[in-house]
Amino acid sequence: MSRRVWVLIIAVAVLGLTLASMPFLKQLERYEEVVDQGPSPEVRANPYLAAETFLRQRGLSVNVTQALNALPDTKGQAQTLMLLDTREKMTPSEVTRLLGWVRSGGRLLFVAEQLWDEQKGRSGDLLLDQLQIRQFMTRDVREQDRRREREQIKPVIPLTTPEIKAPDTPWPELTRLYVQNESDPAYMSFDPAFHLDDPQDHAQSWANSADATHMLQMVYGSGLITVLTDADVWKTRAIGQYDNAWLLWYLSQDSAVTLLLRTDHDDLFGLLWKYFPQALLALALCIGAGLWHCGMRQGPLLPEPNRDRRQLGEHLSASADFLLRRKGQHALLRALQQDILRRARQRHPGFETLPVTEQWQWLARMTQQPTRLIGQALRPHVEERLSSPEFTRQVAYLQTLRNAL
Repeated sequence: MSRRVWVLIIAVAVLGLTLASMPFLKQLERYEEVVDQGPSPEVRANPYLAAETFLRQRGLSVNVTQALNALPDTKGQAQTLMLLDTREKMTPSEVTRLLGWVRSGGRLLFVAEQLWDEQKGRSGDLLLDQLQIRQFMTRDVREQDRRREREQIKPVIPLTTPEIKAPDTPWPELTRLYVQNESDPAYMSFDPAFHLDDPQDHAQSWANSADATHMLQMVYGSGLITVLTDADVWKTRAIGQYDNAWLLWYLSQDSAVTLLLRTDHDDLFGLLWKYFPQALLALALCIGAGLWHCGMRQGPLLPEPNRDRRQLGEHLSASADFLLRRKGQHALLRALQQDILRRARQRHPGFETLPVTEQWQWLARMTQQPTRLIGQALRPHVEERLSSPEFTRQVAYLQTLRNAL
């Protein structure tokens, strides 16, 4: 078949398939589906990105920093510094410099991090302790209030008066802030588990829930300090709830904002491990190999001694040295004396029944030695250490007596 015929056949087949699929195509319905892939890497890296964006949308200048190396200049424009992350590694000098900046006109907002310790008389949070602000758990405050009420209330005769019931507070778990010239309060979702206490009455304004205080604001020199129990209300997941975003704008209005998201700095080892883990691993392996090399034995090993070279004299010498170290000199001398007396009993029956002087005389005749020397050799010795020459002399003399018998 020619090429034209093949083209015609293919066109007819495509047209037939199209006509056959028309009923199915009419039943198809088009729709759109949005797939939530979660927050972007920028949002995951910065939980306050939504707060930063919100402030910029309100026309405020926002700067994000990770260190307190340089504080904002308060001469040209009002400045608000927000410490929203951990401050565990802040030093006393940094706290002094920061409060001096506030005294010169800056606005400081920070989160209370530590609870007040009654035994130590401090919380460990340098900023809180310097400002004499205390943070407690709300449940502990309620328990103290109940204990105080039980101690103060005395039993009285009840009077027949109508019962007055206090009106319920709407949304007791929310924090309320009353603003001047506004009849209704603003509501925020601070964590109700924490409570701020101002025993010295430094604060000029505050925001409370039903059981606790979550925000204190005080004038400090020419500046302003705001203390919060937590800053989770301005994280991405909560800033859109209630009046949380409005509070952020209210505390930073008419000023430039600096967000300090990190005040703790990685040490040298942490930075090296973060950026050069392979180099650290190689260094550790090199150090381990160097220590292993230095710990190796230097030079050839000594050959094991041949066991066939052991002689009887060596064993006897080693045994005598062992007895000398374990039992002492006098034990060896007594053993030689007893051996001489045993041989004398064998040579002269009844030797043990003779008086001592007669025993020495008999030994003098048998060994051809003076009686005086025999008596000195067989007489019991005082338990005192002898010099090496004296000990050797006495051993040699006793061996001479024994060999003569």
